Amino acid sequence: MLSGNEDFPTLLINTIKKNKVISIIGLSKNVSKTTTLNHIINLLRDKQIIGVTSIGRDGEPYDSITELPKPKIIVEEGTIFATAEDSLKNSDIEAELIKSTDFTTPLGIINVYKAKNTGYVELAGPSMNKQLKDLCNDMLKIGCDVIFIDGAFNRRSFATPLISDATILSTGASVSRNMEKVVDQTSHIYDLFSLDTIKDDKIRKISKEILLTAQVGIINDDYSTNKLGESTALGSSKIIFDQLTEDAKYLVIKGAITDSILDEYVTYKKVKDFTVIATDPTKLFISKQVFYKFIKKGGCLKVLDRINLIAITVNHTSPLGYEFENNQFLRLLQERINVPIFNLGPCDNL
Repeated sequence: MLSGNEDFPTLLINTIKKNKVISIIGLSKNVSKTTTLNHIINLLRDKQIIGVTSIGRDGEPYDSITELPKPKIIVEEGTIFATAEDSLKNSDIEAELIKSTDFTTPLGIINVYKAKNTGYVELAGPSMNKQLKDLCNDMLKIGCDVIFIDGAFNRRSFATPLISDATILSTGASVSRNMEKVVDQTSHIYDLFSLDTIKDDKIRKISKEILLTAQVGIINDDYSTNKLGESTALGSSKIIFDQLTEDAKYLVIKGAITDSILDEYVTYKKVKDFTVIATDPTKLFISKQVFYKFIKKGGCLKVLDRINLIAITVNHTSPLGYEFENNQFLRLLQERINVPIFNLGPCDNL
């Protein structure tokens, strides 16, 4: 079934009943992320006290790569937003200072403001996850009913379940001129976001204990463990696999997991029925090709916590002048993705 505009308000209202921090991430630039946020602000005005911020800087007037004008983030009167001091100066809005923080950025200290009128705001939030989590908690205490975090896919760590309760993914023609490639990349990200969690309570507990004091650890079939000395799994895949024995059943990794870890398993001879455990899907930077080679070899990839992906929004046009046939694009995505998909179209107040 193709999802349309009329279903988005219902999905949004139902989502915010249970989720207080929602992240919006774009698979690339110009894929409807800002349009999605503006639609949400429009839908919830006069109904909810909305909070908005970003991970790092977003909302600049021009795309830094294409130099084309970007859609502006428009906040309504009464919206609570967090941004850096210099970014507020670049905004076209009157704002009341609500709370200062000690989070510093190249654009000045991040503060929490209340919009005194409707206008354009440039967002520049914290670039560190802990600061972002603390900021969201402060905004909820101030009185926000729900907070939306605006960000980019290359800064997707803020979508971790430790920070946001739910996530909306935006995709579109700007990812590639090839529609099938866009569908393929989007469905691969969906597959990673939908990975199974570790259901065995004992393995979950042991994994979390390992990650309290180590970046990488091994769990054997008798539940014994080996914490490795590597400070990161990046660039250490051969060293890590050299320390595995035939009894190894799980490899637990705290940080980023890239193709090299899965590739190493594909050529490894010692272990079978092996599971790599990530903390959550935001740590996975693996290609579809390597992922399926890993699965075919008998490997398994699981997470401690899943991302709650509630919807995908799409932009079938590109600012470079080409576009996909909208219904075909939606249909191809929906054939491979089991979450609601929406083309929200242009926002009325842009």
